[in-house]
Amino acid sequence: MENIQAIKQRFEIIGNDPKLNRAIEKAIQVAPTDISVLVTGESGVGKEAIPKIIHSLSHRKHAKYIAVNCGAIPEGTIDSELFGHEKGAFTGATQTRSGYFEVADGGTIFLDEVGELPLTTQVRLLRVLENGEFLKVGSSQVQKTNVRIVAATNVNMFDAIKKEKFREDLYYRLSTVEINIPPLRERQGDIHLLFRKFASDFGQKYKMPTIRLDDDAVDLLQKYRWPGNIRQLRNIAEQVSVLEESRSVSWSTLNGYLPNSNNSNLPAVIGQKKAESDFSNEREILYKVLFDMKSDLNDLKKLTLELMKNNDGEKVQEENEGLIRKIYGDNGEELEEEKRSSMEVLQLPEPRAEKPIIKPSVEDKYHFAEEIQEEETLSLQEKEVELIKKSLERNRGKRKAAAAELGISERTLYRKIKQYDL
Repeated sequence: MENIQAIKQRFEIIGNDPKLNRAIEKAIQVAPTDISVLVTGESGVGKEAIPKIIHSLSHRKHAKYIAVNCGAIPEGTIDSELFGHEKGAFTGATQTRSGYFEVADGGTIFLDEVGELPLTTQVRLLRVLENGEFLKVGSSQVQKTNVRIVAATNVNMFDAIKKEKFREDLYYRLSTVEINIPPLRERQGDIHLLFRKFASDFGQKYKMPTIRLDDDAVDLLQKYRWPGNIRQLRNIAEQVSVLEESRSVSWSTLNGYLPNSNNSNLPAVIGQKKAESDFSNEREILYKVLFDMKSDLNDLKKLTLELMKNNDGEKVQEENEGLIRKIYGDNGEELEEEKRSSMEVLQLPEPRAEKPIIKPSVEDKYHFAEEIQEEETLSLQEKEVELIKKSLERNRGKRKAAAAELGISERTLYRKIKQYDL
């Protein structure tokens, strides 16, 4: 078995970080077996090196090695790409085609961005992992394959499982062994080594002297957070190599190539999508609106209580004009209508002439009170109906004129007519 240093030289892996060394060590240990491996890490950290190491050290090294970018294949054709299809299976299928699992029989398949697979394809893949069987698209004949699957993803798989975007049973079948590649910001000691390697490569490629960084530029390079990881570092090294005439690069020169370098020391938010942060902001706004509504409702309760106690609607309206307009808006007619409606509700019947007091028996006290209350209620209703009828007759059924005569809004009059079925 080759040691870690020999593997690094063979696959041109730069760095001495303990986490990186541990990832390579795990790859060397699992290579002779046929167990499935899941490589995790952020985009641009170099996850594609691990499946190459595993395949080259396995007994399958003389068979095919196929790398498939699952995120780059359209959902409608990915089943055909992976498992093949029969002639006439769908529009455009003019001939039978073998899929990657059939072609790579006896070898290794690297499924990059496996978290992007559609759920239907995940079911097919799970069957391959469990018993090596698959069906071509448009075929009913079961075929067998003997492939080793190494998958990689840059998404949080537990979040994807929780959101039902990835099958939990498939995750556990893929991640028999999980190998995590650390992001570049956690490998500060390797950043300058990688930059020098890239600068040397581009110097040879473009036939120019290799660029070098001064001490301050090296310090900036190591403190920058590198959200794009090794891919971004390589891109910066190429830009500086091509565009700078001076082969000695200072802090200020390098700073001009680093986006948002002033915020490089701030903690990074990993695995949080923009949609989630937008939802968080909307939730905060919703909470604020609800709290404002609650406050307005409490103020409205106080206002109603004052009206009930004082029976002085005009005074209360003047003192609380701002609150009333906030609740009812600037529509003067609607505001006046609500005021009148409130006053109508609060208006009490005229006191009646006193009758001789007759002391009732204990049993009759409650019946007597109920009868008085019922008579007063019926009397008020009858008078209101009578007044509305007379006003409508005098105004020949014109509701607007009748409402003006009665001192109420036309909308209130309409509600009364509907209520009393006039």
